[in-house]
Amino acid sequence: MSGALAVAAARAWIGTPYLHQASCQGAGADCLGLIRGVWRTLHGAEPEAVPAYTPDWSESVQEERLWAKARAHLIARPIDGLDSGDVILFRMRAAGVAKHLGIVADTGDAATFIHAYSGHGVVESPLSAPWRRRIVARFAFP
Repeated sequence: MSGALAVAAARAWIGTPYLHQASCQGAGADCLGLIRGVWRTLHGAEPEAVPAYTPDWSESVQEERLWAKARAHLIARPIDGLDSGDVILFRMRAAGVAKHLGIVADTGDAATFIHAYSGHGVVESPLSAPWRRRIVARFAFP
């Protein structure tokens, strides 16, 4: 799958308001909802239904549910590189589970990624050193 197609699909979501558990371009999305929407653009139907989840999901049991689902449906890639169109998984706190997702848009010195961010909506942000340090896995769309 071309990374350029995934980036174009993700950029079409920029400006969508942040809405927990949503995946509707222009109306609302969270970070998982953005990935789900890009999946639908690239592949059609989603591979499985997403159950309801809370903002602190899987933290109480320290279970890497999002990571496991990403491995099940996306293609795992080595962590030591980034390509446009990669799905990146972040751990937001050192002791927390990995539960934020984004899509690499630009690479190199001015790297960016597209993500749905609480309080901001779907945005393209610089993939700065603080963000890069939080990346724990990367994947490609099949």
